Amino acid sequence: MHSDLIIIGAGPGGYETALSAARRGMSVTLFNGSQLGGTCLNEGCIPTKCLCRNAEAVAQFKEADKFGIDDFTFTLDFNKVMERKTEVTDQLRSGIAMMLKSAKVNVVEAMASFKDRDTVVADGEEYTADNIIIATGSVSKSLPIPGHDLECVMDSSRLLAIEYVPESLTIIGGGVIGMEFANIFASFGSKVTVIEFMKQILPPFDSDIAKRLKQTLTKKGIKIITSAAAKKIEQTEDYRIAVTYECKGKEETVESSDLLMAVGRAPRLDGLNLEATGVEFSPRGIVVDDYMRTNVPHIFATGDVNARMMLAHVASFQGERALNAIQDKEDAIRFDIVPSAVFTVPECGMVGLTEDQCKAQGIEIMTGQSFFRANGKALSMSESDGLCKLIFRKDDGTLIGAHIMGVQAADLAQQCADLMNRDTTLEQMRQIIFGHPTVSEVILSALHAVK
Repeated sequence: MHSDLIIIGAGPGGYETALSAARRGMSVTLFNGSQLGGTCLNEGCIPTKCLCRNAEAVAQFKEADKFGIDDFTFTLDFNKVMERKTEVTDQLRSGIAMMLKSAKVNVVEAMASFKDRDTVVADGEEYTADNIIIATGSVSKSLPIPGHDLECVMDSSRLLAIEYVPESLTIIGGGVIGMEFANIFASFGSKVTVIEFMKQILPPFDSDIAKRLKQTLTKKGIKIITSAAAKKIEQTEDYRIAVTYECKGKEETVESSDLLMAVGRAPRLDGLNLEATGVEFSPRGIVVDDYMRTNVPHIFATGDVNARMMLAHVASFQGERALNAIQDKEDAIRFDIVPSAVFTVPECGMVGLTEDQCKAQGIEIMTGQSFFRANGKALSMSESDGLCKLIFRKDDGTLIGAHIMGVQAADLAQQCADLMNRDTTLEQMRQIIFGHPTVSEVILSALHAVK
C-alpha cells in the first residue's frame, strides 16, 4: 500500500501530525504500536495531571478551616481516584480515534519496522510512502546501579497503575516526573523521600524557583536530598526496599515500602530496524536538522525520538515543521521559546533562559521579582506562596526568560511565552493593561521591580 505520508507512532507528535497532514490533502498511514495518544495521554501528562488535581483537592480539604468550614472530615477512595484517571484517558483516546477516522487517516494497529529506506513492514504487510516520519517517542530510563532491575523497582507507568497508596515511597530523581509524583503521593498520605543527583531539584528550572519549591515541599513533609548519588537498591527480608546513596562523602540508606525510578527518558528506537535505512542515530536519538529531516532526505524524526526537547507540545510543532519542509513551506515556529511546567502544589512554569544560562552565555540582563503574597487574587484564594521572576536583555530590554512558582504558574508562563514570541520589551510590557484582581498582576509587579 502506498501513501503520501507514513507516520510511525501515534503519540502527540504522530496523531496530531497525521491530522494536520490530512487537512493539507495528504493521504496518511499512521502506525499505532501501542495506544492512541502515546505516552503523554496514557502513561504521562494526562493521567499524572488527573492525580495532580486530586492531590490539589486533598490539599484544599485539609485546609478547609481556612475557609470557615469547621468539623470537615473526608476519606480518600483511591480506587475512585484511579477510575477517574482511566475515564479521562479513555475519553480522550476515543476522541482521537474519531478525529482520525473523520480525517480518513489509515490507522494500522501494529508497530512498524523498516524493510529499507522506502518500505516499512507491519504484521507481514508492506507499506510505502513518498515521505516517512518517525515519531515513536521514548521509554523510561533506569540508573545502571545494583538492584535497578529488581521487580520492586517501578517506573512511572507502573506507578500510574498502582492499586494502593504506598505507606512510604522513595523516588530516585527530582526532575518533573519525580517531583509531581512526590507531591501527589505525599498529599495522599505517603511518606515521601526524593533523592536527586544534581544540586537542585528540577534541573532545567531557574535556581531561585527550584530552591523555593524545595522549601515549600519540605514544609509539607517531603524529604528532599540533593547532591546525592544512588548507589544500590536492595530488598530486605521483610520485603521493604533499601536505597543506599552517597551524599557529601557519606553513605546513607533510606527504607520504604515502594520505589519509583524517575531519572528521565530515552528515545524509543528498538524494533525500528533503522540499520536498513542508513538513517544516522545513536542511543541518544535520531539525528535531525532544524527541519526534522534525517540524513535520508525523505525520512524525518519528531518528538522524543530525536531527543531535542522531550515535551509533548514540542513533538506536535516539530511535526508541523516536518510537514512544512515536505511541502517546501517556511514557518515562524520558535523552538527557542518553549513553555514548560511542573504541576506540583504550588505549580511551577517557565519559558526562555534562566539566570544561570544567561551568565554562562555572557548575556547582560535585568531582572525583576514579585511575590504572590502581595497579589490580591492569590491572597483571596489562600494561595500566597509563590514567586515571579522575569529576565530581560540589558541592551534592548527584550523579555528572554520568565520563571514562576505559584497558583496558575503554567498559564502565566504561557502568557510570557506569547509576549516573547513577539520580542516584547520591558517598556512595551509596562504599557499593557493587566486586569484586576488577577493572578497575572504578579507579572506587572515584577515589571515594576526590574533593575
